[in-house]
Amino acid sequence: MSERPESAGPDPDDTFDEFAELVGEETRRDPDLAVIEAGSRTLRTQGGQPHADVPARPEDPEVDKALREVEAELATRWGETKLEPSVARIAALMDVLGEPQRSYPSIHITGTNGKTSTARMIEALLGAFELRTGRYTSPHVQSVTERISLDGAPVSAERFIETYQDVKPYVEMVDSQQEYRLSFFEVLTGMAYAAFADAPVDVAVVEVGMGGSWDATNVIDAGVAVVTPIDLDHTDRLGGTPAEIATEKSGIVKQGATVIMAQQPVDAAQVLLKKAVETDATVAREGLEFGVVARQVAVGGQLVTLRGLGGEYPELYLPLHGEHQAHNAAVALAAVEAFFGVGAERPEPLDVDTVRKAFAAVASPGRLEVVRRSPTVVLDAAHNPAGARAAAASIGEAFQFSRLIGVVGASGDKNVRGLLEAFEPVFAEVVVTQNSSHRAMDADELAGIAVEVFGEDRVQVEPRLPDALEAAITLAEEEGEFAGGGVLVTGSVITVGEARLLLGRG
Repeated sequence: MSERPESAGPDPDDTFDEFAELVGEETRRDPDLAVIEAGSRTLRTQGGQPHADVPARPEDPEVDKALREVEAELATRWGETKLEPSVARIAALMDVLGEPQRSYPSIHITGTNGKTSTARMIEALLGAFELRTGRYTSPHVQSVTERISLDGAPVSAERFIETYQDVKPYVEMVDSQQEYRLSFFEVLTGMAYAAFADAPVDVAVVEVGMGGSWDATNVIDAGVAVVTPIDLDHTDRLGGTPAEIATEKSGIVKQGATVIMAQQPVDAAQVLLKKAVETDATVAREGLEFGVVARQVAVGGQLVTLRGLGGEYPELYLPLHGEHQAHNAAVALAAVEAFFGVGAERPEPLDVDTVRKAFAAVASPGRLEVVRRSPTVVLDAAHNPAGARAAAASIGEAFQFSRLIGVVGASGDKNVRGLLEAFEPVFAEVVVTQNSSHRAMDADELAGIAVEVFGEDRVQVEPRLPDALEAAITLAEEEGEFAGGGVLVTGSVITVGEARLLLGRG
């Protein structure tokens, strides 16, 4: 393993000290909610302007203070990795709030990978057909307010604070009556459902946090249940085989619903089909009732032709990279068709021009997102082997780098070896690091696994993320300005969020 080379450019110690000082102000908060919001403006790797879809800290000091107080209160609750499999607490909260989740129809999304991107596409399609949408997704890339969206945009800090204050008395009431207090995720879920009812929205697009049956989101009766590809992740909680995981995830399928099923392992598909029979649900399967007809790489994304439940939709521009995103698009289109009754109540397809306009406007931050040029730096939130395999295949197709350097910071509870093995064929070298979360795998421990996968000569260790970015960019530049080297930052949503801030995106 090599240390930071002397050629790595200006020493970022001053930058990191500034970053650490900002982080130090947040010691009372859970790292998952705080540290990723402390960014450096002094790195020479700084990128362009922030994307509006990923909100920065509020400019008003009073609003910022109020939001930090809310985040601090939320951080005192169980984090998203500590679970007690029950919907009793969230059901009690919904009861005292007046069942807000029943005041609008919903599309519910589960699966292992692709949930957030699929949710964003569904949201864009519904919005293009002039429906007011609410979207609830997790985890967030940079700001907790990203998780709750109205009309295609994250709620403002002011609205997030107001929603929290509105539900807080009811949360405390439920806390006093339950064996365990409501968790961080359960409170946010209650906030989302209340915000959607208050808006009010025409339809809610809801991504599960984990699993399905006992996930906090599963107090809705969604008419459309979407299952993105199932693979092995969270095996300690969901099961060790695709079939066991599918059993838990199939819990979102309600009586008489329509199930939109992405391509699945055979044993997972069998479980899902059995659940559909038990609930008298209608099933639409990718590759049979709908799917991807054709796709080709285009500037900034791809051009796809999709077959939906009501017919073919030719030449749709999708500004996202990778074959997996084309399949996500097919699933999203089928879900929206099912919501509108296409293929059932109405035989004709959706208006193709409206569909085309919707897909062209889709964004998915942190999913093969370019945040810097010369050399190109790409962020991808892959955190399990299946996601890593998709990212590795897609970056080769979309960017054709002559030499790709990886920056990897992973969580200790993930299949890190499998993730690294998926990236080994495409990374010339890898810089291992760690993000600021308490769940992060120690950089030296990660390096030990990386050496076994890549060999000692291809691994560099930089425990601090600013140093890791600097080192990776220097390695990518070694071939010269026009040689086509690139950097992929990956391994965790938190790593991607922190890197996004360090590179000037928020």
